[in-house]
Amino acid sequence: MTKPIIAFKNVSKVFEDNGTVVLKNINFELEEGKFYTLLGASGSGKSTILNLIAGLLEVSSGDIFLDGKRINDVPINKRNVHTVFQSYALFPHMTVFDNVAFPLKLQKIAKSDVEKRVTEVLKLVRLEGFEKRSIQKLSGGQRQRVAIARAIINQPKVVLLDEPLSALDLKLRTEMQYELRELQQRLGITFVFVTHDQEEALAMSDWIFVMNEGEIVQSGSPVDIYDEPINHFVATFIGESNIVPGIMIEDYLVEFNGKRFEAVDGGMRPNEPVEVVIRPEDLQITLPENGKLQVTVDTQLFRGVHYEIIAYDHLGNEWMIHSTRKAIEGEVVGLDFTPEDLHIMRLNETEEEFDARIEEYVDTEAAEEGLLQAIEEERHEENY
Repeated sequence: MTKPIIAFKNVSKVFEDNGTVVLKNINFELEEGKFYTLLGASGSGKSTILNLIAGLLEVSSGDIFLDGKRINDVPINKRNVHTVFQSYALFPHMTVFDNVAFPLKLQKIAKSDVEKRVTEVLKLVRLEGFEKRSIQKLSGGQRQRVAIARAIINQPKVVLLDEPLSALDLKLRTEMQYELRELQQRLGITFVFVTHDQEEALAMSDWIFVMNEGEIVQSGSPVDIYDEPINHFVATFIGESNIVPGIMIEDYLVEFNGKRFEAVDGGMRPNEPVEVVIRPEDLQITLPENGKLQVTVDTQLFRGVHYEIIAYDHLGNEWMIHSTRKAIEGEVVGLDFTPEDLHIMRLNETEEEFDARIEEYVDTEAAEEGLLQAIEEERHEENY
């Protein structure tokens, strides 16, 4: 990893007026030029991290570094980071041009340079010709573009975005996801995006930090977070999941619903209690006799691209299935899946424990493979 553009070292935050702990020993490093998302429910601490980077809050303990320099005591206007707020924070009495140009005028940049840079940045956010338009006459999406233009006009090291799309309608929010991602890639500026919407996080991010109760519970690429949730919280917070209790009999063999199934997970203790995760889109409806499990269809909703079917097995476990075919309520059907569709989670395992277990398991597998290869080579030599 190259030198991080932002680093948190053992950062905690406590609100002294009421003693509320909002961040607990946060550690992470962000690379330059990537799109990062802090994802979590309200009160998880994600916006607090953004405010600490911006300088709107002070850390209670720990250190924050920007481009290798400690910035705990650096004032807001010296940090070379800009924030896009959910409320836009635009000046309603000013034109689009004056709103975007405001940071440059504070720095007393020459008028000709101001005009050139504002024109360039408005083109980037697709607002050419809006220079003289009143802010009050803009749509929500257009106001958001103005706020983004103002945030990038000074070419900051980092752009912070605090739930900037939450006030937009669904169609416009989707359009802005594409535009934000494209803009970030074109500029090469580090974006740190805060949201409670897991679909936004999965769609736009290079790397996601999932937060809960002031802690980072898992971090990784969108695919890693979705396919390999670390625990029950992440599995239910990121997408829809079917989660049932099971027993890891041995490596690559798990038992649940009274049956044993092949799996691709390993590195756990024999007969260890686990949770088994299967995503709804990974379940295939079959004839009852052809399914690995049998369930009774209870209800269903048409979601446009698929039917969302709720069914129950003989133990009372609820199963959600995404299918392009309509089911019959009350019908018994089979469910089929592959070993790759099963994700096995240890109970209450942290990300650090997961990483250590996988590393140890991989090392053991490599050592065993090396030993087998050595034995095979020795036998080969004896035969000659």
